[in-house]
Amino acid sequence: MATEFLKQAVKTSATGEDETRKIVADMLAEIERNGEDAARTYGENLDGWDGDIEVGSDAIADAAKQVPDQLKDDLKFAYDRVRGFAERQRASIGEFEAELSPGLWAGQRLIPVQTAGCYVPGGRYAHVASAIMSITTAKVAGVENVITCSAPSQKHGGIHPAILYTMDLCGADQILALGGVQGIAAMAFGLFTGNEANILVGPGNRFVAEAKRLLFGRVGIDLFAGPTEILIIADGTADPDIVANDLVGQAEHGPDSPAWLISTNRKLAEDTMARMPGLIAALPEVQRTAAEAAWRDYGEVILCDTNEEAAAESDRYAPEHLELQTNDDTWFVERLTNYGSLFVGEETTVAFGDKCSGTNHILPTKGAGHYTGGLSVHKFIKIVTTQRMTQEANEDVAAVTARISRLEGMEGHARTGDVRLAKYFPGRNFNLSP
Repeated sequence: MATEFLKQAVKTSATGEDETRKIVADMLAEIERNGEDAARTYGENLDGWDGDIEVGSDAIADAAKQVPDQLKDDLKFAYDRVRGFAERQRASIGEFEAELSPGLWAGQRLIPVQTAGCYVPGGRYAHVASAIMSITTAKVAGVENVITCSAPSQKHGGIHPAILYTMDLCGADQILALGGVQGIAAMAFGLFTGNEANILVGPGNRFVAEAKRLLFGRVGIDLFAGPTEILIIADGTADPDIVANDLVGQAEHGPDSPAWLISTNRKLAEDTMARMPGLIAALPEVQRTAAEAAWRDYGEVILCDTNEEAAAESDRYAPEHLELQTNDDTWFVERLTNYGSLFVGEETTVAFGDKCSGTNHILPTKGAGHYTGGLSVHKFIKIVTTQRMTQEANEDVAAVTARISRLEGMEGHARTGDVRLAKYFPGRNFNLSP
């Protein structure tokens, strides 16, 4: 393959992992050891919040009064589409029972988890869309109890009013004014609510992502995730202004958010790169600083000779968000296999999916797209199996089980088949040796 880096990242997604892991592990241990007092102390020190942790109905009502009607309409627009997509996901799976052989029935049941913990980022930005993505999807899946948390601030008198309003709109049952690791720990350990989360979902910074990773096993998680990513495949038919704006739009998330461009056209690649500094400089402060660092340290531009090479490179990255802006998008849709969510054509963009178009924006990063998709109703549902059979069906099943078990050296397993054959078919001789 002939590929050329016109710009290569100086940092990777693994940069700083060891330090993050130690900080988070220590915090989780202390919060588990000292409970609510430790979580509250971390909240005071890191969020600057010394008010109530459990958010009551009065605070929710006050928040609703602060949200403009236009924003309420916009949030309902996004909620309706995310809910509609989740409902179709739920309808795509079902329970069944089938007779696999005479007298042997097997099937599956769909059982929602009892409690879900949904993290909603609220530090640098007011991520109302994340509340819609996680809480709504959990509720459509049938989760009985949804706990959610977000970072509070003195400025807002708690959780950002728009986030709090959205949490309530989507059906959250319990809301905690806690951000970061302390929020994740509180939901996992059942602090303040008395309900331990069975699964933790939602995007967050590297500390939130590491907390979920360390707790995985004790609880389920949606996926292993890190800072948000975008990769665009563009050829000479693409508009460099749109390509560059889309890259900048994701880079503003944070200083460690990768923005990648793969192109089969040198002019498009160079024109896009030339526009990046000006577009970043035009952002307001905070976003500008984040995007500058992200593009400088994590941005990459790769030039490929063919569409096949471009697709292979994209699959190697397995990006969280993948945009196609080419004259042969259909070919790429059929060829590509590794990504979190795909945005086909210039007419759509990552921000549409992130905010309101319907698909979920909680997606795999750091290469996790090689083995998983994003958050869906399926993450909140346990697909469990059942079986039942007649005594007559034991003639085959019990005998086969006994022979395979003995081949494996598991005599106790084999005898569970033997005893049933002896009971259901007295006097019959069976070959029960492997």
